[in-house]
Amino acid sequence: MKFFLDTADIGEIEEAASWGVLAGVTTNPTLYAKIGGRLSDFHAHIKRICEICDGPVSAETVSLDREGIVREGEELAAIAPNVVVKVPVMPEGLAATKTLAERGIAVNMTLCFTVPQALMAARAGARYVSPFVGRFDDISEDGLEHLGNIVAALRNYVFEHEVEVIAASIRHNQHVVAAALMGADIATVPFAVLQKLVKHPLTDRGLEAFLADWERVKNA
Repeated sequence: MKFFLDTADIGEIEEAASWGVLAGVTTNPTLYAKIGGRLSDFHAHIKRICEICDGPVSAETVSLDREGIVREGEELAAIAPNVVVKVPVMPEGLAATKTLAERGIAVNMTLCFTVPQALMAARAGARYVSPFVGRFDDISEDGLEHLGNIVAALRNYVFEHEVEVIAASIRHNQHVVAAALMGADIATVPFAVLQKLVKHPLTDRGLEAFLADWERVKNA
């Protein structure tokens, strides 16, 4: 499984990149607003992220009609070679994805919740399909079951292009573990979750014991 960081925070992206585990970044309007982003700075901000992370960087369109989505998508793709255009699953989004894919622009189809949505996204030309896990949990449904169904369904078919499943809306470690075991290609996680993934109390306890024993060696 590859790890993407779900953030627009430059500091978080730089830190994750320094660990050697960062394969990509996903952003959206909510994440950009969270860091106090301004519209006039948006393209420059995405460019900076692309300079830090040489993997796919998803930047989202906000238009609701196919012409607007395509126009925004082409503008975003021109920022850097590794920009992936994020488009929501809907009829206009599917039509725009078809056009963008035909023009050689990679699309991450987002807000995907069902198997039919995922299959249509892939057929339309999406390079990445992003099923949301945590938002199902928010309404007391099993988000992991839906993710597993999407992974299994997409594996049943051969598409004309590579399609990878991004487990999105990840809330905690077990979401990541389950997504990895069911074969999701990517997990896009908040930085707080990425930090927790590397931690375990037995690791901390073992490190403390090693350091204590080394102190005894030094003082013997």
